[in-house]
Amino acid sequence: MPSKSPKSPRRPSVRVHRHTFVLNEQEERALERYCQRYRISNKSKFIREAVINAILRRFDEDHPTLF
Repeated sequence: MPSKSPKSPRRPSVRVHRHTFVLNEQEERALERYCQRYRISNKSKFIREAVINAILRRFDEDHPTLF
């Protein structure tokens, strides 16, 4: 009888939660310029990573301390 591996293969996360936001003209131009300058072809990925990085950084800064 074959034994099951303790580690199952990891399935990619499926993104099912949609969030929509709007930008004004100045913000849109800044985003477009940034993406062109740094050759960002996937804006969704870029914005998602930027938001999650900001959230994780804040969580790290706000963690409780013992002293």
